[in-house]
Amino acid sequence: MTDVYISPLVERFATSGMKALWSAQKKFSTWRRCWVALAEAEQELGLDISDAQLDAMRAHIEDIDFEKAAAYEKETRHDVMAHIHAYGDVAPEARGIIHLGATSCYVGDNTDLILMREGLELILDKVAATLNRLKLFALEYKDLATLGFTHYQPAQLVTVGKRACLWAQDLLLDGVQLEQHLAALRCRGVKGTTGTQASFMALFNNDEDKVRQLDSLVAAKLGFDASFIITGQTYTRKIDTQILNALAGVGESAHKFGTDMRLLQNRKEVEEPFEKSQVGSSAMPYKRNPMRCERLCALSRFLMTAPLHGVFTTATQWFERTLDDSAIRRLSVPEAFLAADAILNLYLNVMERPKVYPKVIEKHLWEELPFMATENIMMACVQRGGDRQELHEIIRRHAQEAGMRVKEEGADNDLLERLAAEPAIGMTRDEIEALLDVREFVGRAPQQVEEFMREEVDPFLTRHMDRLDATSDVRV
Repeated sequence: MTDVYISPLVERFATSGMKALWSAQKKFSTWRRCWVALAEAEQELGLDISDAQLDAMRAHIEDIDFEKAAAYEKETRHDVMAHIHAYGDVAPEARGIIHLGATSCYVGDNTDLILMREGLELILDKVAATLNRLKLFALEYKDLATLGFTHYQPAQLVTVGKRACLWAQDLLLDGVQLEQHLAALRCRGVKGTTGTQASFMALFNNDEDKVRQLDSLVAAKLGFDASFIITGQTYTRKIDTQILNALAGVGESAHKFGTDMRLLQNRKEVEEPFEKSQVGSSAMPYKRNPMRCERLCALSRFLMTAPLHGVFTTATQWFERTLDDSAIRRLSVPEAFLAADAILNLYLNVMERPKVYPKVIEKHLWEELPFMATENIMMACVQRGGDRQELHEIIRRHAQEAGMRVKEEGADNDLLERLAAEPAIGMTRDEIEALLDVREFVGRAPQQVEEFMREEVDPFLTRHMDRLDATSDVRV
């Protein structure tokens, strides 16, 4: 459809699995599964619900007449009642027992929790697959020395693989948090209109044990180990905030990665994939813009604001519930999942085929390494009998002059030539260069990569071996 607005998250960015999860078909068929679970549990605990009624409900979980439901909603101004009527039309035998004892939030909240649980699983798929790609990249380049930066100024050397561990560590923390949310997630269960279960107490003639059993049975049928003991009409919206924070954390980590990659691409050291027929600019044919990482950063900024919706919604719920949570949650929760999915899809895509340029990295390194090696040179001269204080001043003066030459004249760094020609140094250019083995300037970076992967990343990946084959799907 080209004559109505469609969210770009749906049209351009999110993957098919996540889009299907938040579709109308998935939502309302899950409502019907919730109604079936409730009716089954009520029958098992002695209410007068026949097998024929349950069979009729089960037979019509998927065949939703959306036009009829829309017509009912236009009439009733109530989406749950509209779908109760639409369900009853195709399962007339069960019309009288659909939604028995329940409030609208029984289907609405339980469905949202089911969808969020499945959404977290999809997000975890891509976190694990992306982290695995980062691991392979870090190990491959664990020894490749490169300039480190603090304040975006050249600092001590690191390695390309060690830098990738910074990205991996952030994503690992996100993955662990997603695991924790999945392990702790509960359903709303069956609690009635204000959370007291009064309607179910009435249905079961004040048999408290049966009402408690009903809650447990429904939770199990919906695939949860437990339900919330305490709710108002809704489960506490703080759960939304916590999950939105976990998703925003993915955006936070991805934005850091994307920004670093954009800076590296400017330096021509590491690039994101660039297709053979890809156009970087409509005006400048030579351009190789970091489109994926720019898009990743843009979507991450959108995602990082999502928890604000949860915070304000939770804070403004009056007593047992107000309906001003409904419209905002229809936007914020699905779109946060869609955004996180799109972001990780891009992240994974970049790490599937990153391009590293070791010669450029080496060139940039050697433009700065002479300055960083001055202390090593000074110590070598002292060991040959030189005066440390005199040598410090001589090297400082040459370093300043070489630095000004680079900045003012755009010339190459000639510090090593200057020092080789300085009588007080007393070393040839070859002898000085022998002190500049880059392996002596990266500290334990290669070993840190191996330790981090072995001790922290591998245990996580081992828990998610079935997720590591996930691949990206970047269409635009």
